[in-house]
Amino acid sequence: MSLRLIAVLFLALGGPPQPSQPPQQNVNATCLACHGQPDFTGPSGQNLYIDQSHFAGSVHGSLACTDCHTSITGFPHPAQVTPVNCGACHSNEAAGVGESVHAKVGAVPCLDCHGNPHVIVLVTSPKSPVYPLNIPRTCGTCHGNPEIAKKYGFPNVYSMYMDSIHGFALSKDGLLVAANCSSCHGTHKILSRTNPKSSIYRTNIPYTCGKCHAGPLAQYLAGIHGQQMKAGNPSAPVCTTCHTAHQIVRVSKASWQTKTSSTCGSCHKSRYATYLDTFHAQVSALGYTEVAHCWNCHGNHDILPASNPKSSVNPDNLLHTCRQCHSSATQGFISYQPHANPHDRRAYPALWFVTLFMNLLLITVLSFFAVHTILWLIRTAVGRREAHEGGQQ
Repeated sequence: MSLRLIAVLFLALGGPPQPSQPPQQNVNATCLACHGQPDFTGPSGQNLYIDQSHFAGSVHGSLACTDCHTSITGFPHPAQVTPVNCGACHSNEAAGVGESVHAKVGAVPCLDCHGNPHVIVLVTSPKSPVYPLNIPRTCGTCHGNPEIAKKYGFPNVYSMYMDSIHGFALSKDGLLVAANCSSCHGTHKILSRTNPKSSIYRTNIPYTCGKCHAGPLAQYLAGIHGQQMKAGNPSAPVCTTCHTAHQIVRVSKASWQTKTSSTCGSCHKSRYATYLDTFHAQVSALGYTEVAHCWNCHGNHDILPASNPKSSVNPDNLLHTCRQCHSSATQGFISYQPHANPHDRRAYPALWFVTLFMNLLLITVLSFFAVHTILWLIRTAVGRREAHEGGQQ
């Protein structure tokens, strides 16, 4: 037989012998011969045991081990194997993580969120670490860790969230519809809040919150704040300006109501200063909630300027607004100016003069009585001295 014919037959038969590899249906059984032993460890002492029953019930249970561990081409395989590339199957998810803030702070393996790859279950399973009820705890392993928070400069948002209305609804009431971390931040492609494409970028926040709060979103967009936001005003408030992000509380709580007027005042400083001079503000400062705050008169989400006919503080609507609390209010009642500034002579000349007169009157009366008291004390001292000297004679 010629050498050429021998070579052809050699190639036709598959060339030189390859490492032995069992058929596809037997791959897992071959792997579990070692990895199915509870005390099986790797070169560095790590436990490499795989519970066959758990693996069979996972989302990967229908796959062969080598579908993920593609670098293994024969058995026995080398002690060091190439790490699994989840992106080979989950390309969209891997691309999203690659653009996310997590990729910028270091390689965050998929397993940090999804758990052990051999027991991964569907996200709809309560056992999944990314099931809605479990997401806060999963994210909290990093975002609730003081050392990691200090390293990357973010607050401990996990504890803030768990104490919020969203956290209570999820953890205490078990409401799957309650907002969790991924509801606002997304899942794999989580972007920085400074990125215009981020769901928590300032101008995107109303629409992110509006996925659940559709009614308030429609009111906000129709109001002056929403109009200013859409017009590109960087100081226009969005949802988190008033409600915060992770520490959102129930608006009916006294703690929220008593501090929210000051939140409005962070933008409307002059209006807030005049509000503080009113009876409403002074009673509110004592802890009473059944008094008028900013939103009682101006509305909350659908705030409109007084010049708008639909505004609750438009002159034509003002009596109706006041009667929400003061049912017997008359037309004369609304002549009261809650934001009148006694120091603004140009806008409120009559009030300025009245305030000046009252201040002068107060100073005059106090000065008179101060002088009177001093003279009375002097006269009393002189009288006592004269009486003492007369007694000695």
